[in-house]
Amino acid sequence: MLKYINKFDIIIIRYVNKTRNKVLDRIMPLITACGNLGILWIVLSFFLIRKEVTRKLGIMIISALILTMIIGEGIIKHIVKRKRPFINHKEEKLLISTPITYSFPSGHTASSFAVAGVFIETDSNICFLIITLATLITFSRLYLKVHYPSDVVCGGFIGFICAIIIVYLFHGTLS
Repeated sequence: MLKYINKFDIIIIRYVNKTRNKVLDRIMPLITACGNLGILWIVLSFFLIRKEVTRKLGIMIISALILTMIIGEGIIKHIVKRKRPFINHKEEKLLISTPITYSFPSGHTASSFAVAGVFIETDSNICFLIITLATLITFSRLYLKVHYPSDVVCGGFIGFICAIIIVYLFHGTLS
């Protein structure tokens, strides 16, 4: 099964890299930077926490990010230890700084979809905007050759499941 996933990953990475152009080469590093260390999502949650009407949403976002980080970055990455796609193609220069952690799962994607999941699960009126940004961050990870498709798919799944868990816990305890 892993052999087929790896084969699929390589086909998709090659296809994505055929779409490369100078405009996207400038935009994608900026988009991926939005997801660095979850800073965008942390700043968003702090703005939400400041207002009483959105405080619970902000706290859920921070909680989902923490749970996602523990599971994805803290546990799964160190069990799987998957090397990043650019390792096998060192002749190509990356458009961003070389990531120092393992590839699987994508932390950028996991945190982005943890936040998107909270917005979806709480029926927020800006969830479309958040999903769009999460999707762009996810695509940027493929475009920049720092993740395989299976890294981002699993990262998105982990983030979304963490969001569901957090929203469920908050709705059960903080009404």
